[in-house]
Amino acid sequence: LQWPYCRKRCSYCNFNTYMVPAVDEVAVRACLVQEAQTLLRLSQVDRISSIFFGGGTPSLARPSTVAAVLEAVAATAHLPAGAEVTLEANPSSTSTSRLTSFRAAGVNCLSIGVQSLNDAELRMLGREHTAAEAQKAVEAARGLFPGRTSIDLLFGLPGQSRDAWAERLEVALGLCDDHISLYQLTLERGTALAAQVQGGALPAPTLDLLADMYQTTRTVLVAASFRQYEVSNFARKGALSTHNLSYWRADQYIGVGPGAHGRFVPRGEGGRSRETHVQTLEPVAWMREVQSQGHGTRSRMVLSSLEQLEELLSLGLRTDEGITHERWGHFSPQLSLQAVFGTPGEARALQQQGWLVLDSGGLRCTWAGLAVLDSLLPDLLWQLQR
Repeated sequence: LQWPYCRKRCSYCNFNTYMVPAVDEVAVRACLVQEAQTLLRLSQVDRISSIFFGGGTPSLARPSTVAAVLEAVAATAHLPAGAEVTLEANPSSTSTSRLTSFRAAGVNCLSIGVQSLNDAELRMLGREHTAAEAQKAVEAARGLFPGRTSIDLLFGLPGQSRDAWAERLEVALGLCDDHISLYQLTLERGTALAAQVQGGALPAPTLDLLADMYQTTRTVLVAASFRQYEVSNFARKGALSTHNLSYWRADQYIGVGPGAHGRFVPRGEGGRSRETHVQTLEPVAWMREVQSQGHGTRSRMVLSSLEQLEELLSLGLRTDEGITHERWGHFSPQLSLQAVFGTPGEARALQQQGWLVLDSGGLRCTWAGLAVLDSLLPDLLWQLQR
């Protein structure tokens, strides 16, 4: 579920976010509830395994909005008592009292956008909080959501050295709970930070430095008993994100809110094939469409069998478990993993080079292969298409 509003735009952000003087939260809440119910009926799913409130900054929403959406979902489909319900939060909107209210509303996992634990870096990124405020927010969250508080950090910032990043990691390890997401900063076209780098005001990190930072990240986290279960995600004590795993395993999901994306079979219309659904981007236009037709779906497209396998391959290989034979067979009952990738060709060459494994467990990257997945995928997709 997408909450599109923020108090300010960060210098690196190109997400579908909006800064407005005031949010008509009663109207937004009613539309989130209505669209969730409409799309749940369209999909005819009978059980929800996880819910994720993303954004934007959903921790700016009222806890009563979260509660209303959860009640609507539970009234339309089965929402088990133990289902994972995650809220993305910024340190600047996570007071203890506010987090307590979100927990009472039904949230049981928190994902905090710390991004950096250095004040100079936070200012460069355009973040509202300081490093001290981030630490305070994480400590408060861990008290309320023990074992279920995740933090996000960025590396590869302009001017950041490998040693500086290693220091940030050590501080993060002293602060974090059992899940951490570590992303390489992408300089997106049209953002303020990209313009500064392109204009020469800030230095861009070299590819070799970025690779060195990533390997440092993996080594430090694994040494601290974290499992790298996905390219950018690490967990210990079994604290993997159920919701994110559902994306990487190519499960069905419903996107609700401005700009949200979904992948599901519209069985309520007699559909038998998985479709992509994209909701209208602009919040006011989206609300107008929801109010008039029950949902704000701007585009929908049936995914071909090949397109579904391409998504499964691209997403599944991001995880350390890779793609199991069972999961592949769900999408390709006629042609097995072995039949596609076990024959002479690109995949076999990648296996011989030590990047890929195909065995009784399925198809997956090696430890070395996971670090260079983007360079492996074109060859694998080409072999799949043939």
